[in-house]
Amino acid sequence: MTDSIRLQDFIHALTQVIEQSGNDEARIFSAGKQLLAELVRHDDWLSEAFAQPSAERYQQYLLYCDPQERFSIVSFVWGPGQTTPIHDHTSWGMVGILRGAETCEEFVIDAATGQLRPDGAHQLLPGSVDLVSPRVGDIHRVSNALADRPSVSIHVYGGNIGTLKRHMYAAETGAIQDFVSGYSAPGAT
Repeated sequence: MTDSIRLQDFIHALTQVIEQSGNDEARIFSAGKQLLAELVRHDDWLSEAFAQPSAERYQQYLLYCDPQERFSIVSFVWGPGQTTPIHDHTSWGMVGILRGAETCEEFVIDAATGQLRPDGAHQLLPGSVDLVSPRVGDIHRVSNALADRPSVSIHVYGGNIGTLKRHMYAAETGAIQDFVSGYSAPGAT
């Protein structure tokens, strides 16, 4: 990493936030969002090995997992036109845009019908930070907003996201399927 001290400083500061906040999501978001915004404001620290797109699908590279699995830090790399399925996280999360742009389509389960329905969309640009959790909104589909180059975002989750059981939702039927995302291996694209 060009300036790996930035990531190390972020890890240390976020660890303190987690230790002081416990399970208080609002406190974690308040302090953590500022820390992540500062990290993604600089684009001199992420190793190119963790910023490589794949022609087949978006990549999810583990940068750090807290030894107690209280949080994990992941770089997501999107090739042009790549998108996730509609999915949830089952934990709190923060998404900071390092390079490029992403489109986030939000969904909710309609209380009256039990069906999945769209609930807005927004675009994320470099330096911006988005929040997800079962409390603030957890179901979305994310895609690279750029047609001609990759986008890179840094995600922080309340747990080891690559090992958590989560859910994918079929847009047409609302059918729910369990999945565990795992991680991409650097250099294996």
